[in-house]
Amino acid sequence: DVQLQASGGGLVQTGGSLTLSCATSGFNFDDLAIAWFRQAPGKERERVSCVSWADGKTYYADSVKGRFTFSSDSAKNTVYLQMTDLKPADTAVYYCATPAPCARPLRRVDNWGQGTQVTVSS
Repeated sequence: DVQLQASGGGLVQTGGSLTLSCATSGFNFDDLAIAWFRQAPGKERERVSCVSWADGKTYYADSVKGRFTFSSDSAKNTVYLQMTDLKPADTAVYYCATPAPCARPLRRVDNWGQGTQVTVSS
């Protein structure tokens, strides 16, 4: 079975940093695109970062561009989301999911991790 487990969330002050991890198993890590999403209270789930199969590049939501960085370690079957200069608007539950290339609609993303809470205090 495909499994994803997100971790690394927590409470930080505005301007702080966190690095989220997503450990995966049950599939060939190099074959499926893994993306990060987040959902704030009362809002729809949004895509934070994703990889485009068309050009192999990583794309970010405009709201996090320049502050968040996606990376992966195939030896550990783990992807990361480094978050810097955090703002209260970044407060949300963060999820990793697959297969989630940029072009795939959320409704077609089948496998989700359990989510990790990020809270940014002002």
